[in-house]
Amino acid sequence: MKKPILREVNESMGFYALLGVFGALILVALGAVYFMEHNGHHVTGMNNQIVWGMPHVFALFLIVAASGALNVASIASVFGRYQYKPLAPLSTVLAAALLLGGLMVLVLDLGRPDRLIVAMTYYNFKSIFAWNIILYNGFLAILVVYLWTQLDPTMVKYGKIAGFAAFIWRLVLTTGTGSIFGFLVARQGYDAAIMAPMFIIMSFAFGLAVFMLVMFAAYKWTNRPLGDGIVRRLKNLLGVFVGAVLYFSLVFHLTNLYATEHHGVEAFILRDGGIFTNLYWWGHFVIGGLLPLFLLYCRKTRDSRTLIGLASLLIILGGIAQLYVIIVGGQAYPLDMFPGMEVSSSFADGVVNNYSPSLAETLLGLGGFAVAMLLVTVVARALRMLPESLADDVVDPHHSKADA
Repeated sequence: MKKPILREVNESMGFYALLGVFGALILVALGAVYFMEHNGHHVTGMNNQIVWGMPHVFALFLIVAASGALNVASIASVFGRYQYKPLAPLSTVLAAALLLGGLMVLVLDLGRPDRLIVAMTYYNFKSIFAWNIILYNGFLAILVVYLWTQLDPTMVKYGKIAGFAAFIWRLVLTTGTGSIFGFLVARQGYDAAIMAPMFIIMSFAFGLAVFMLVMFAAYKWTNRPLGDGIVRRLKNLLGVFVGAVLYFSLVFHLTNLYATEHHGVEAFILRDGGIFTNLYWWGHFVIGGLLPLFLLYCRKTRDSRTLIGLASLLIILGGIAQLYVIIVGGQAYPLDMFPGMEVSSSFADGVVNNYSPSLAETLLGLGGFAVAMLLVTVVARALRMLPESLADDVVDPHHSKADA
């Protein structure tokens, strides 16, 4: 394999147009934050029963995808597949940007962002949330070092160590994120140990889907060669991850159906939940799972970059739908305060909780995506992180279509 030549993105009208679009989205998101903070919690769709709403769906998606966006860099340094090494800097920068975008949404949804200081200075080590603050900060620090080893020739010898550290840390981070729900035993829609590995495989699929779209856009807009070999490898890997997400989702629900105590919540999600049922079957299972698999592996569509990009977009939309069902649907189903007993009170016990996301919440969530993409755009201009060419003869001279 030829040694790739890394170059920064040149200034152009397209570059400044991207900055303008992402900057405008961020300003709109900040306006939504001001609106919610100034008027109070009642202008959102959240209430006393559903305290995690659309901002948390977007934030969790970005944080989970951040871990998976590092797939390409990890494959190169940890598993020794050096065909992916030229894309490692983009993979690392995207992971950091997605994490920062997700954390921005979480911080601004606190109502009073200054309360973050309390969370950062006083730790309750019995709380999974306190663990995650350490995991997020640690992941960012490791990513900075990892990127340094990729771009500085004097630090290359430490690249494998940094790669292993980043790989292990991101698995722990995503395990911690999934465990937020796995440890909530009061919610029948959450309480399951499989949440941790399911979030890991979700991160692989969501992060790689985002990476594919960013890679396609970067090489299209900068007119740089992008060979079929690297695209096919990443496309096939993405399909494996999507299939694994569907597998874990089915195992999660089949396991719950085996236990009589979970029949109620399973009937709610899979059959009687209205918007949650539709989002699970049509959003997650069909749009985010079966349709992308068809596009990625069907003989007539698998070689089309436009359709591969469409499959990646569908995986992202399906991932947001899946997280909405997990996060909001798990809260919408009423708490079983006294198993086996019928509960009646004036506080809506035993009643399905309603939630309709407000426009301000959705705009805040989209602002997280804009922050992530703005960071990637700026860093791509400031650092030499994109290979001049990813043509097949550069990445893998021995590649042939028969290998794909």
